[in-house]
Amino acid sequence: MPNEMIDLKGFIRDIPDFPKPGILFRDITPLLADAKALSCAIDQLAKPFEGKRINVVAAVEARGFIFGSAVAKALNIGFVPVRKQGKLPFDTHSVSYGLEYGEDAVEVHTDAIQSGDKVLMVDDLLATGGTMVAACELIEKLGGEIAGLTFLIELADLKGRGLLKKYNIHTVITY
Repeated sequence: MPNEMIDLKGFIRDIPDFPKPGILFRDITPLLADAKALSCAIDQLAKPFEGKRINVVAAVEARGFIFGSAVAKALNIGFVPVRKQGKLPFDTHSVSYGLEYGEDAVEVHTDAIQSGDKVLMVDDLLATGGTMVAACELIEKLGGEIAGLTFLIELADLKGRGLLKKYNIHTVITY
């Protein structure tokens, strides 16, 4: 790993009662603002997947894009954006998933993933896991194979890992 090891937790700011009372928000913007911390985070997200014959990285908007495209660059492979419904201009496939109150959907271009592609899924945060489950289902619907999931932060108390247990999961920071 070309970068020195840095205590990345020291770059995560705790914001109590955001976005609503009782929630402790883990703010990654101080980490993003520090070049060494950001570089170290990207290295740690990518390292377990080096040399694994992965074809492409996929990530869900918005913060997933920050890390996903950087991990794709680190692994010298392409990047596929997984977007909220209605944001992509070409033909898409979509998958709906449940939220606490209602439903949402993610989609990807129909030609973004080729059958048999090995796909690394990247996101900044593993919380309840619902969005990542839908994103993985979407990639598999297109014939892609999930090579692994890599997250900057895991909120273990929210048990998202349990929904994703069939996949190889790597997290950099666990709370």
